[in-house]
Amino acid sequence: MLEEGFPCSANPDAKVLILGSMPGRKSLDEQQYYAHPRNAFWPIMASLFEFSADIDYEKRLGMLRSNGIALWDVARQCIRPGSLDAAIRLPSVITNDFTAFFDTHPQIRAVCFNGRKAADLYQRRVIPELALNQTQLPLYPLPSTSPTHAAISFDSKLAQWRTILDIL
Repeated sequence: MLEEGFPCSANPDAKVLILGSMPGRKSLDEQQYYAHPRNAFWPIMASLFEFSADIDYEKRLGMLRSNGIALWDVARQCIRPGSLDAAIRLPSVITNDFTAFFDTHPQIRAVCFNGRKAADLYQRRVIPELALNQTQLPLYPLPSTSPTHAAISFDSKLAQWRTILDIL
């Protein structure tokens, strides 16, 4: 089944773009980024930006936006049975319009990826379509916050995700 991703959550003055690959099943069901209760994304963001991971979803998005963070996914649509990135059927991937995004968010300083799959999809499918000036942004592949990547501890993930604070 063809899955449809979410719109971008960003203020016009965003400085860092965080990209996942495509929302997982739980997120699609809840219509919320990183909705799986064991996903470490919101606890990591809460720690970095000093808010409670338990606040209302819209308030969490607002906290990211107010701290210069834009949140989106590389894929706008794809076929993926289940939630695993490995199950994404690559020929089915339709990417989001990053040319338009960067044109309307000129203050973006860097792109951070939530996991290797997001970084790979971006490099293979998005970069070839971008204008030259849009390909010059620094890219930061960060460890996946997914519960399927539990081999890396929360503290280790948090330490690597602190890169965002250095960029801001």
